[in-house]
Formats: sequence, C-alpha cells, structure tokens
Amino acid sequence: MKSFLFSLLFLVIFSSGCTVYQIDSKDTSQDYYAPKTSIDDVTYEQTTDKPYTEIGQVTVITERNQPLEDVLPKLKQEAGMLGADAITDVESDATPFWKAVAPKKLLGNAYIRTSYTAKAIVWK
Repeated sequence: MKSFLFSLLFLVIFSSGCTVYQIDSKDTSQDYYAPKTSIDDVTYEQTTDKPYTEIGQVTVITERNQPLEDVLPKLKQEAGMLGADAITDVESDATPFWKAVAPKKLLGNAYIRTSYTAKAIVWK
C-alpha cells in the first residue's frame, strides 16, 4: 500500500510541473472583431507604414532561453483570438545582462522568466 501511495504521489508531483508558456491578452477596443480561425491569418510585422488600429495587447511569459521564433506563434494565436490581423512592436523585458548569462537552473527548478509583449492590430 505504501508503494502505491508513493508512486501516486510521485506521479502527481512530476506531472503537475510548470508550463513553459503563460499567455495573456488585454482587449483595448470597444469594437468586435471576429476571431481568426488560424494563426496563419495573423501576420508579424516588425514595423509597418500601413494605417492600423490597435485592438489589444498580447503577452507571453516564458523561460528566458526560448527564442522569439518559438514565442511568435503563441503571440499570433492570442492576437487571433482578439480578431487581430497582425502583431507588431514585439518587446522583451530581458535585459542584456540576462541575455548574456548562460541558461541554467536557479534555486531548484526555477528559471529566469522573460515577457514578450506585442500590439494586436487590425488594418484600416
């Protein structure tokens, strides 16, 4: 019986680990925009000259060693749920110091986290 309880406890503890991504959004528009059905419907624009309206802000918090290429689909998916046509002005709160430090575990399994924030926009 003790073996069964120990195995069950072990399974519960190790299967309930932290997620790599924490995704959030803030809708800043009073207008309704239909959600996109695919992240392929949402583009990533580093800068844009086209006129647009900002409808929200999306944030992805992840381990700091995750490259932007891995984070962009998460940002686009969340923006698509707001009805955005694109995301732009992606910013990270990782400082140059933390970017230079090699990724490693700190205090057990805690990693330094990084926030990526982008504007969710629709074209005018």
